[in-house]
Amino acid sequence: MFCPNCGKEVKEGTKFCPYCGKSLETNELKLSKRASKKPLSIIIPLILIIVIASSLFVFIKYLKPNISPNKKGTVATLIPYRKKDKWGFCDRNKNIVIQPVYDDAWPFSEGLAAVELNGKWGFIDTKGNLIIQPVYDDAYRFSEGLARVQLNDKWGFIDKKGNLVIQPVYDWVYLFSEGVVMVYLNDKWGLIDTKGNYVIQPIYDDASSFSEGLAKVKLNGKYGFIDTKGNLVIQPVYDWASPFSEGLAAVKLNGKLGFIDTKGNLVIQPVYDYSALSFSEGLAAVKLNGKCGYIDTKGNLVIQPVYDRVYLFSEGLAMVYLNGKYGFIDTKGNLVIQPVYDTASLFIKGLAKVKLNGKYGFIDTKGTQYWED
Repeated sequence: MFCPNCGKEVKEGTKFCPYCGKSLETNELKLSKRASKKPLSIIIPLILIIVIASSLFVFIKYLKPNISPNKKGTVATLIPYRKKDKWGFCDRNKNIVIQPVYDDAWPFSEGLAAVELNGKWGFIDTKGNLIIQPVYDDAYRFSEGLARVQLNDKWGFIDKKGNLVIQPVYDWVYLFSEGVVMVYLNDKWGLIDTKGNYVIQPIYDDASSFSEGLAKVKLNGKYGFIDTKGNLVIQPVYDWASPFSEGLAAVKLNGKLGFIDTKGNLVIQPVYDYSALSFSEGLAAVKLNGKCGYIDTKGNLVIQPVYDRVYLFSEGLAMVYLNGKYGFIDTKGNLVIQPVYDTASLFIKGLAKVKLNGKYGFIDTKGTQYWED
């Protein structure tokens, strides 16, 4: 399944999007099983699903480091390849490098890829060697040398040798960013370091991962921002907020969205409807009069609001939703990949995961499809 907010693929049963922080257990969104298990079933509310602050994290953590000046991005050398209902890995020419024997697979990150075998998750290297045995109920990519894993409905972290360095005691966790990670325990959010020590005890009602040195937090019904030491650097005065990206964060005041800088100054006035994404590649998605388009960092409308839904730019392309299907536009607003997909995700290292005719697969920025049925 995919997060309706940031467009990233998330595991079935996830309570919060691991990349943008959007709650996936609301009245607006019904979670469903992946196509390989049960059909995807998402109920879209009458209004556009609220785009949450934390969408920045997907950009900062996974997209921004991989974007070159020409915005083409680093190209993945190994691509998850689906052959019927099994997954392996191929090269850019669709030559099979790792045989399709797995029930599911994630792209490589920091030299390892999470794979599912017989209902359990482990990790392989780029040669197909099983480095970490499939013993976990769920697993995600490595980030800063640690990967999030699930055991008995609780989450912790392992290192690249498979050692449990942070015990699975949390109800939910994000990915490590800037040496710290937000953790969810007993309905509150706190902050721990790479050794599992609390930097901030779980006291917040909502939180995002860190980006540009700051994380949004919710306290007493209002949003503000803390630094990695737990200091409150922007006071909680906003009705809603997004994480920072490219020096700006979306905030909600009096029912409208604008943007502040890292000092808390309002640099783009709150005139937009409640649907704004963080900036990526100089553009931010906004909603006006029921339709979505993009503004630049000066607040100029550069891509007209004609889409039902839009998402973050990554590697020069952004996912858009039009007439019930997903496609991709470039930064000039040109439709470069036609809207034919049932669901889709953002491009990372030249690849995006999409769903077509009930099955998942990967495409590249030219629209080449990496699967066979």
